Amino acid sequence: MTAIEFISQPWHWAVSGAMITLVMVMLLWFGGEFGVSSNLRTMCAIGGAGKKIDFFKFNWKNQIWNLVFIGGAVIGGFIASHFLASPEPVQISESTATYLETIGINTPETRAEGSGFVPEEIFGLSNLFSFPNLLFLIVGGFLVGFGTRWAGGCTSGHAISGLSNLQLPSLIAVIGFFIGGLIMTWLILPQLLTSLNPVP
Repeated sequence: MTAIEFISQPWHWAVSGAMITLVMVMLLWFGGEFGVSSNLRTMCAIGGAGKKIDFFKFNWKNQIWNLVFIGGAVIGGFIASHFLASPEPVQISESTATYLETIGINTPETRAEGSGFVPEEIFGLSNLFSFPNLLFLIVGGFLVGFGTRWAGGCTSGHAISGLSNLQLPSLIAVIGFFIGGLIMTWLILPQLLTSLNPVP
């Protein structure tokens, strides 16, 4: 097996867990705090938003490392998806695929049909600019942004960094994430998807 074939094959989830743990140990050691959504605040501060809104008035230079991290994640994702991707779509259970079909989401069978990470029915270029999908994405994006600011951090900030620091607010936030995720997955999302992509 070549090095490229080894890297391209699916890896056990424990590898990601170990790497996240390593990153968190390093951050705690050097006094850093991990969070993806905080980069939005940093970019607004770089753009001069601090001149009008106090929330963006802080020393953004101390957060450059976080911008570099996000940049690395984007570059790494591009390399992985374009050069190191498995020739097969993401494998999910047959029962999940059957359920998704009932709400208008088809599971890719070949690489040409899609990678399977996001539904083509919503994120495909042919459907992306339809009014229902634009409304779906804009409202969803607003809710994610509003919820992140209201909760004082995103899922990565609370579930990875906050819990590592034994923060009670983060534990409460994570519990809320799971409850909200279950409600959205089983009650709200199926209704939204079937309204956007009616099953024939």
